[in-house]
This record gives sequence, structure tokens and C-alpha cells, in this order.
Amino acid sequence: MLKKAVVVVVAGSLLAGCSGLNARQQRALSGGAIGAAGGAALTAIVGGPVLAGAAIGAAGGAAVGALIKP
Repeated sequence: MLKKAVVVVVAGSLLAGCSGLNARQQRALSGGAIGAAGGAALTAIVGGPVLAGAAIGAAGGAAVGALIKP
């Protein structure tokens, strides 16, 4: 029960911390999350260190998200 409460508090804190972001920061955060998921998935399929693939994908996705304007 305590573990579930800790997870809820941490998730709520993370979401609250993202509420004051401007549009560019939101795009960078979204791009980083999408890039991390894509990098991890691709690395898992191809073979290799999944954590490295996720980190490279996150960095690339965040950069692209921050630089592209809607």
C-alpha cells in the first residue's frame, strides 16, 4: 500500500512540474519521450544496449522537438 502511495505522489509531482512549460519546452519534452521510446524499441529489435538506444533517441527527439516550430 505504501509503495502505491509513493508512486502516486511521485507521478503527481512530475506532472505538476511540467505544467509551467512554454510551447518550445513542451515540444522538446514530447520529442524526447517519443525519441526514447523509439530508440529503445529499435535497439531491442536490432539488438544492442537498449539503454543506449533510448538515450540517443531521447537526445535526438528533444533536439528535433525544440528546433521545429509548428
